[in-house]
Amino acid sequence: MKNKFFYQIWKRNIILDKLLGLCPTLAITTNASNALGLGLSTMIVLLLTNSIISSVRNWIPNDLRIPIYMIIISSIVTCLDFLINAYSFSLHESLGIFIPLIITNCIVLNSAEEIRKKEKIYISLINSFIIGIGATISMVILGIFREILGQGTIFSNVDNLLGSFFNFLYYKFINSSSLFILATLPPGALFILSLLIAMKRTVKNKSIKRIDCIVNYK
Repeated sequence: MKNKFFYQIWKRNIILDKLLGLCPTLAITTNASNALGLGLSTMIVLLLTNSIISSVRNWIPNDLRIPIYMIIISSIVTCLDFLINAYSFSLHESLGIFIPLIITNCIVLNSAEEIRKKEKIYISLINSFIIGIGATISMVILGIFREILGQGTIFSNVDNLLGSFFNFLYYKFINSSSLFILATLPPGALFILSLLIAMKRTVKNKSIKRIDCIVNYK
């Protein structure tokens, strides 16, 4: 079960495989803390949205499903936006317009369309959690690379997201005179993300070749 869970996160990674939600991913993942904040926000929206859609899917007309999705998603995102603004104003400033833009995030819409076909609510929640975890991991990895290269640190301002208890996550790696400033900009993010996608596909292709060799040998 544990291996299957991690396999699904690897296989169904919504960012590195389907390349969805790249706009907020490239714009917000300037550091690991912002990336984690965006990932957790997206996962919360996925869980709440898909549980509601799965509960009422039999009453959603097929022709009106997209507008109904938008109403459900926008309501949840608006509440989440208010909560982040109230309890973590600095994080709210960092995420900026990209919290409301979760409403039109392709990750959420694609997941809602897939979840509509599921029969059980708990299956919908499990799938939402897997998609959300996979997206969050991808965002955080991208944010870590960008932050190390562009700022020489990791998890700067993490206390704004998780509280002062998690300050131990912060670490300074590189002197400020040896930084790659392009990594903090969207073009640099696109370049690093391309490398991550290439690495994942290389590993995937090697795994497929290994399986083919075993099958042909047998």
